[in-house]
Amino acid sequence: MESTTVHTQASAYDSPWSVKDRIRLFLWEYVWLVACSWTPKPANRWRLWWLKRFGADIHGVPFVHQRARIQIPWNLTLYDRACLGDRANAYSLGKIIIREHATVAQEAYLCTGTHAFHSPAMNLITSPIEIGPYAFIGARAFILPGVIIGERAVVGACSVVTKHVESYAIVAGNPARVVRYAEHK
Repeated sequence: MESTTVHTQASAYDSPWSVKDRIRLFLWEYVWLVACSWTPKPANRWRLWWLKRFGADIHGVPFVHQRARIQIPWNLTLYDRACLGDRANAYSLGKIIIREHATVAQEAYLCTGTHAFHSPAMNLITSPIEIGPYAFIGARAFILPGVIIGERAVVGACSVVTKHVESYAIVAGNPARVVRYAEHK
């Protein structure tokens, strides 16, 4: 998985994105609004088709809810049967990988960006997030930049995950802490 990136900005008011990227982002917002946000759940393949057109890396048939929010689709990788739920927010300023059969529940927030607060330019800093196979991210959970959620891990609702979560761990709270481990099957 790629590492942390500090984006070049002359000041806090400069965009770290090129003009071409900003145009692509504008087009993406428009296309999602007009072509996807109103579609019924069974139109999933239509939404996946548009995600692919904008550079998302799609493997198999994941599910993306029509009210999910994806900031930069070319930074998103979804595997077979992964699920991005109702109003889930993939704030993909950096890479987000959601492995097979993983679920990101309603209103969960995957945030790959922060800022260099020590710098006057407050440069954008991005770091990837990876959600492991069969993992479950509960409703309104918040996953910080650079976090890896292990295979079959569970993140409780409204939890704030600040560091990696081991496979089979069940975490909850703010900051999220291990509550127990699930049995291996």
